[in-house]
Formats: sequence, C-alpha cells, structure tokens
Amino acid sequence: METIASINSAVNNFVWGVPAMVCIFGIGLYLSIRTGFIQIRKFGLAMKETFGKIFNKDATAEGAISPFQALCTALAATVGTGNIAGVAGAIAIGGPGAVFWMWISALLGMCTKFSEVTLAVHFREIDDTGTYVGGPMYYIKNGLGKNWKWLGSLFAIFGVLAVFGTGNATQVNTITTSIDTALTSFNVMGEGGIKTLNLIIGIILAVLIAFILIGGVQRIGAVTEKLVPFMAVFYILLGLGVIVINFRYVPQAIGSIFEGAFSPKGVTGGVVGSMFLSVQKGIARGIFSNEAGLGTGSMAHASADVNHPVKQGFFGIFEVFVDTIVICTMTALIILCGRAQFEYGVPAGAEITIQGFTNTYGSWVSIFTAVAMCCFAFSTILGWGLYGTRCSEFLFGSKAAKPFLILYALVAILGATMDLGIIWEVAETFNGLMAIPNLIGVFLLSGTVVKLVKNYFSEDEEYVSYWDSQKNA
Repeated sequence: METIASINSAVNNFVWGVPAMVCIFGIGLYLSIRTGFIQIRKFGLAMKETFGKIFNKDATAEGAISPFQALCTALAATVGTGNIAGVAGAIAIGGPGAVFWMWISALLGMCTKFSEVTLAVHFREIDDTGTYVGGPMYYIKNGLGKNWKWLGSLFAIFGVLAVFGTGNATQVNTITTSIDTALTSFNVMGEGGIKTLNLIIGIILAVLIAFILIGGVQRIGAVTEKLVPFMAVFYILLGLGVIVINFRYVPQAIGSIFEGAFSPKGVTGGVVGSMFLSVQKGIARGIFSNEAGLGTGSMAHASADVNHPVKQGFFGIFEVFVDTIVICTMTALIILCGRAQFEYGVPAGAEITIQGFTNTYGSWVSIFTAVAMCCFAFSTILGWGLYGTRCSEFLFGSKAAKPFLILYALVAILGATMDLGIIWEVAETFNGLMAIPNLIGVFLLSGTVVKLVKNYFSEDEEYVSYWDSQKNA
C-alpha cells in the first residue's frame, strides 16, 4: 500500500500540478481566442437560450432527453461536495485570493466546456438501444478518425477507473458522515449504532442508485431535473441568509479576495506567502469543481434533443457559470462572512463551510447542512454513474451497461461501511488523467468548433449533424 501511495502521489502531483494547470488554462485561452471569446461576447444569448428556457416542456425525441434535463444531469455530477469542501480547501491553503483565480479559470472554462459539449453533440452516435451517446471518446474517434480511437479508449479506461471512487464510494462516505454527525450532535444515536446505521444507509443507496441508473438516461434526467434545482436553490438561500445577516463583513470579504489574489501575505499574515500557490489552488479547485477540461459533462449533454450542437454548447457555458461563479462564490462568502476559524496553510474541507453556517444560525443548522451535503453527494453519484456507463459501453458494447451499473450500485455499500483510505487519492488521479486525452482531442478539433459557431450564427439551414448524416446514410 505504501508503494501504491508513493506512485500515486507522484502521478497525482503531475496530473494536478503546474504543467497540467498551464495546459488546461492555455487551451481554455486558445479556444476563447479562436471563438472570439464567445462566453463573453454571447453571454446574454447563452443565458437566454438556457436559463430563459428552463421551464420549456416540449416533447423530446425517443432515446433523448430535453436540453434542460441534460444540463441537470451534467450539473448533478459537477455541483457536488467539491463546491463545499473544494472551495474551503482552496481558501485554507491558497488564501482568499484563490477564489479570484477560481473565477478566472471559470471564465476560460466556460469556453472549454462550450467546445466539449458542442463537439459531443456534433459527433454523437445512436447506440443499439436507440439512445444518443457521445462524449470525448466519440468525438476523438469520429472527429479525428479511427486511427485515434486508442486515445478515446484511453479516456474511457480512466473514466471507468475513476467513477467507482470519485463518483461513488467517496460520495456515499460523505452522505453517511453528514448523517452521522447530525445524529450524534443531537445525541439521537450513540457511537455504537453508527456502523449498523451506515450499513443500512449503504443498502438503501445501492437500491436507489440501481433503480434510477438502470432506468436509463431518461430516468436519470427525470430525477436530476428535480433534484438539482432543489439542492442549488436550497443551498443558495441558506448562503444568502449568512451573507445578509453578516452584511457588514461583505466588503472586507470581497476585498480580501482581490487583495489576496496578488498579495496573499497581506491577507493571510504571511502564512500563505506565494501568489503562485494562490493561483495554483484556485485554478485546480475551479477545474475540479466545474470539470471544464475533463470532458465528463459532455457525455450527459450528448443525449439532449437539440437541432444544433452550438445551442447545447450554450448550456456548457451556463453550467460552469452556475457551478463556479454562483455556487463556489457563495461558499467562499459563507466562509469569509461567517467568520469561520481555520489555520491558513493547513488543509481543510467542508467543516469550515459548515462552521460558517453554524456561526451564523447556530448548531441546529447542521441538520440542514447535512441535507444539502446528502443532495450534493447523491446527485454526483447519479451523474458519474451515467459517465461510467458511457465509458464501459464504448469499451465493451451496450451489453456491458447493466453489469457495470449493478457493480456500481454495490460499491455504495462499501463506501458506506469501509475506511476509504487511499481510494480517494487514486480516484482523483484517474479523474485528472481523463483530462489529457480529452484536451488533446478538443485542441485538435478546435477548427470544427469554430466552423460550427460560424454555421450557427449564419443560420445555415443546411446543417446536418454527424449522427443524422450517419443515420441517413
């Protein structure tokens, strides 16, 4: 185990280290320049095409889900514990200035995810069950040619290996920990009954996960379109309460974010003295939260019933905006305005976010934070379950879907009852490794993105997506 931990640490430091951050940041900038900074230039249109149409209940084609359901399925995976624990960790290690660099990564990440989603819809296929499937492995294979299929397979392998840890076991562990903390803090249950309770929770979650995921992308979309808005609004309302009650600290909090971005010493008292550390933590946590550059979210968007790839690409812009600019910023203000106490330079997680709530509302709010954490974690399980299914189908065919989902559901029991140890670190490494083949594919297909953008705004009615042309052929 020590050898595995040592090897994983070396790979992890590279994957989430300086070269990878520069690569992700650089490709986001490159795509932004090539598309004329579409995420800024057409931001109003993107909001109109996404937020402005979220209540549109038009019927969808067989084997597809609505654009909004696709967005919610993608948000289900991205809006998770990373928004609560990830932001807290970035502030603790990189200072408040890390939030500023998180915003910068989101600004460029909007264009990266826009490109990923656009390519996923353009190069998607229809599988044996009549369902639309797409994502990095498909746009690499169909966009770059069959000689590049090995790169798509590499992405899928990393994806299958990552989902069990990142998307399932660690999320279930978050759910059980939140429930355990809430129950023990109110003396509802003693330490002796916790293990039995966790086993029961694990079994219930396994049944729920299997029922929802085996129902296919339509059932996943039906659940996430209700769960995601609820949990986002619930968390934002609680967070706004913290900000309103502590409004006198808001100017100071915002000031510390901007000052800390360029002079961390001035805010953290010298504990965090490196601007580079603030930049690195901000970008890394931003990417880890919104997944722009990883390509995962595009697998959900590829199932949308939409008549042009760019139209769904706008949902990619909206997704990063909601995840990072809205929810991550909310978390930062909860911590800073809620006067959470922590030591700069020392790793921290969700506990300081929860402290911001309890400092404002009192200990009773731990029940509601537990509900929020459970919603965030469960939605992540569903989103990553879909991603794992798509990756396994690409590698082994559509027949591999149900065996994978049964195994995926059973992992929930392990996540609820076992000490995860190194599983989180290994899964995080595979999660980061997914970005390498994806970014290569997006970079090489950037010309296709530019052509599709020009096509969309020229209102060329002769556009026929890849999957339609294949079907007609």
